[in-house]
Formats: sequence, structure tokens, C-alpha cells
Amino acid sequence: MNRREFVAAGAAAALVGRGRRLFGQNAEAVNAGLIQTPLGPLRGAVIDGVRVFRGVPFAEPPVGALRFKPPVKVNPWVEERQASRFSAEAMQDGDRDVRKSEDCLYLNVWTPPDAEALPVFVWIHGGGFTGGSAFAPVFDGTEFAKAGVVVVTVAYRLGVFGFLEMEPLLGAEYAGSGNNAVRDLICALEWVRANIEAFGGDPKRVTVGGESAGAKLTDVLMGVPKAQGLFAQMISESGGAERVWPKANADAVAKGFGEAWGAGVERLKTAPAGELISAQVRFVAGWPQHFPLRMEVDGSLIPRLPVETIANGALSGTRLLIGTNRDESALFVGPHPQKVTAADLGNVPLAKFEEVFARYGAVYPGMSEEQLRIRALTAEEYWVPSVRVVDAYLKGGGTAWMYRLDFAPASGRMKGEAFHSEDIGLVWDKVNEEITNVAAETALAKQMHAAWLGFIKGGTPGAEGLPLWPQYTSEARETMVLDVKSRVEQRPQEAELRLWDGVM
Repeated sequence: MNRREFVAAGAAAALVGRGRRLFGQNAEAVNAGLIQTPLGPLRGAVIDGVRVFRGVPFAEPPVGALRFKPPVKVNPWVEERQASRFSAEAMQDGDRDVRKSEDCLYLNVWTPPDAEALPVFVWIHGGGFTGGSAFAPVFDGTEFAKAGVVVVTVAYRLGVFGFLEMEPLLGAEYAGSGNNAVRDLICALEWVRANIEAFGGDPKRVTVGGESAGAKLTDVLMGVPKAQGLFAQMISESGGAERVWPKANADAVAKGFGEAWGAGVERLKTAPAGELISAQVRFVAGWPQHFPLRMEVDGSLIPRLPVETIANGALSGTRLLIGTNRDESALFVGPHPQKVTAADLGNVPLAKFEEVFARYGAVYPGMSEEQLRIRALTAEEYWVPSVRVVDAYLKGGGTAWMYRLDFAPASGRMKGEAFHSEDIGLVWDKVNEEITNVAAETALAKQMHAAWLGFIKGGTPGAEGLPLWPQYTSEARETMVLDVKSRVEQRPQEAELRLWDGVM
């Protein structure tokens, strides 16, 4: 198994055991749910006491002449439209028994019966910009809806369909196509603003959030002028706003993909989607840096680096909940990582990473070489970028709360590691019943779910059993450390953070 296969296997294994009671049990509708939206009548279902609407279109299918083009808002309909089945997930590699299609711009809604003017939580799934879906079982919004929140999970185009700059291959008509996934999300948020009242939500109380790639997209949206005003709060779990190419890099990636494609650029417009995914797999495997498919500073939608826009006060008056997990990168490199390669790094060149890593032993003299690698890779990919986002955000006049998840399973492949994606099940109150310390995870899940609920509803994140969660300041860097016994730390990992000054 090569490194990238290991990543995919680890990500899949991370969610095993979570959400088992969902979508299969209680899947038979008790009562049909029919609502009239501004776009037309929509019939969902009432499941476990919550109204559920699946596969709701927010854009026209991005197929045919719309391939690699910005999303087009969905046209209204007259006849009753069924919303009882999830859509296909976006085109991606993998052999999971799930429908995949370019026709993927749909969302799902969970809302309490008789809801009115409730806060709204819009969730962006992760998956490294090349995988994932809006309807993974762990993202079932029932628990949030029962607590008085309207939940919306959104899809977006992945891989070459949403994150590849096609202008060098197909001409000026396709300029900015490397940001089409961001445009998809803006289109979904505009749908929320225009339609969510029909589902009992308040368009002025929208929180947008996500994990991993979903958090990175959230953080980038914070720095996109066109997205401003579409949400009032943000939640970033293991994110950062650095996953954005300069235009020259985006063009180089496009040309590299064109070489991997090798079938004539005009066929890119009409070839079966699966052929493009096959070329994408070949291209990514041969590219010397991690995550070649990413957003770009195109001078239009993303006029400059998002952290610069954030620091200039674009989000003054909003609120942010942001954090990372202590041992994120253990999921990808394994609990016993070997020497770091360029393919492990998403943000800095290998030589620069090695220069920083050479000083890690002095900061953590008691750590093994393996532990040091996990810690440094976690910092490079998630923790330092998240700190840069929150510091820019505070400079721009925002209000923030920060966390670090230290809780780790006591058994299984990731024993002892607070690994990447561990937070998802805790936030959505879907525990991993296969670990030996499931009781402790269950208790923490209740606390984190309640804390996130409190934030989404406009209050301070907090829950019974957690200490008082102070606001984050750039001076003291107050951070809630979430664990079996949670605590607040000031300036956590300060000496480590200083290693990255001037580097990232």
C-alpha cells in the first residue's frame, strides 16, 4: 500500500462505528412532509420526529456545456418535487457502492416540525477536495434538529471538476474554473438565504462550517468578498486558509493535468466523467506536492490571499469557533511514520519543513522521533494555518473561541492518537462504539455537541462538565483542551508555534 492509498484507507477507517443507528433504522417515513418553497413544492418525510428533505437542487446540473463553468441557479418548478432520496455524490475515485455523478449540486435539510426562525447550520464535508459526500451517515442532522437547529449539508464539485484551472487548456472562457467549488458553495449559501425560511430557518442566523477540506473551504469563504453577508458565524474544524495557489501555480497544475490527460484538450469538454477521474488519479499520483487540486487567487472571486482579506476587517462583527486535533496527521502517516517526503506536505517545501523539524527535538526532548514527525506534520497542515486564520480574524475585528482536541481512543488502529476526523463524531454526537473507552467518548460527545449547539444558537460555546470557555485573544491564546477532563490553557505549544514564525 503506497502513502496515498494509506491516506484513503485511514480516512475510511476513522469513521467506522459512527452513525450506525442512522439512515437504516427509522428510515420509513411516519408522515409525509410537504412544504412550499420559493422555488416550488417539495415533499420530504418526517423521520424520528424530524422533517428531512434529501437531494434538494440548488443549481442546475453542471454537465454538458456547463462542465467546468460556474454554477447556474436552479430553475423553479411547478409540480411537486420529491425530496426523499439522497442525490449522487460528486465524481471521485473509489469503489464504494455509492452513486456518483457530475450532476451533484444538491443539499439536504433537517428541521423540526413547526420550526420558525431557528438558527441554521450549513455543513461543508471534507475529503481533500477530491472525495467525500454531503450525506455520510455521521452527518445526519437529526440530533441538531431536535435541539432547535435547521441543518443543511451541501455538496460541491470535487477534483478536476471543481478545483482545476482550465484556462490554460480550454481558453479564456474557462478563466477562474479552479474556484468553481467555491462558487458552488456560494450558490448553496444564496439558496439558503432565499429559501430557508420555508424550512423554519432564519437567513440572518446562518453558521457555515466544516471539517478538514470543509473547514479549509469555510476559512477561504471568510476571505471571499462575494460570500460576505451570507453567514454570520463560522466553525472551522482542522482547517486553515492556505490551500490557495497563486495563478502561476494553478496554471502549472493545469498543464500537468493536460499531460496526464493526453487525449486532446477538446475532449475534456465531452469525455465521460470517469475518464477524467482516471486521468486525475494518474496526475495526482505523479505530482510532487500534496493536494495539487486546490483553489487559486484569480484576481476576481478570490482577489488576494484570504487571510489578508480577513485581517482587513471583512468579517467584523461575526463570530468564529475554530480548532484542531492534537495528532491530526497520525491518520495519514500512521502511528509509526517514516521519513517525511514532499508528498506529505501541503503548505511548505520539503527543505523548509526539514529546517523547522530539525529544531523540534529541542522543544519536545521527551518525544520519540515518530511522535515528533506527527506533531510537526500536524502543525504544518492544520494547527499553524488555523492559528494564522484566527489571528487574522481577530485583527479584523471578529470574536473567536479556540479548541484543541486531545481525546484519543484507547484501542484500535489509532490507539492513543487524537487523530484527524476524531472530532466529527463527537460534534455530531455519533460515538465509535468499537473502542474500549466508549463511555468516555460518549460523555465528551455530549459536551462537544452541546457546546457547538450553544455557539450556533448565538451563545458562548459551553456545556455541563466543561470549564468556562473564554474568548480567544492573540496575546494569551486561550484554548479549550477537550479531553476526558477538559481544561483551558493559555498559549499552548508556544515554543513550537515560534518555530513556524516567518515560515508559514
